[in-house]
Amino acid sequence: MSKITRETGETQISLEVERGSGRGEVDTGDRFLDHMLETLARYASLDLSVQATGDLKHHLVEDVAITLGLALRVEVPDRARRYGWALVPMDEALVQAALDVGGRPYYVGRLPSSLYEHFLQSLAVNLGATLHIRVIRGRNRHHVVEAAVKAAGLSLRQALEEGGEVFSTKGAVRIDLTQESS
Repeated sequence: MSKITRETGETQISLEVERGSGRGEVDTGDRFLDHMLETLARYASLDLSVQATGDLKHHLVEDVAITLGLALRVEVPDRARRYGWALVPMDEALVQAALDVGGRPYYVGRLPSSLYEHFLQSLAVNLGATLHIRVIRGRNRHHVVEAAVKAAGLSLRQALEEGGEVFSTKGAVRIDLTQESS
């Protein structure tokens, strides 16, 4: 389980996450963000607990995504399947996601909400993942964003599964971050 507390002059976040059953206990004060985090937890099969407050909606959404990405980075097993992909229909919306948790942060995608496009980008970069989101069709912003979060969640579920071998020609990448106090 990864536990992170992140505080800035703009936000205060307490977050716990681990691979599990898809249970989400979220309270950010923003009902749509809560809904998207609970959806991501369910589809990615993560047990997620988030308590967060912020001064502005943008800061809250961005900082929760940063914190979740950092926490999930620790949850990637050495022998992860590494790749995941999904195609999710939601009413008139159809969204595709492809994900690689191999430590190369990158995001490509256009959503009808710049805030949730930034959420997925911040999540991917801080997770150290490459995430491609493709909106094939959709008119309703809520449906498109929710389908994108579901597709990203299903992709993450696949990518985090334990595999039989390290899925890379370079083997497992190990990084030791040692922080010394002055």
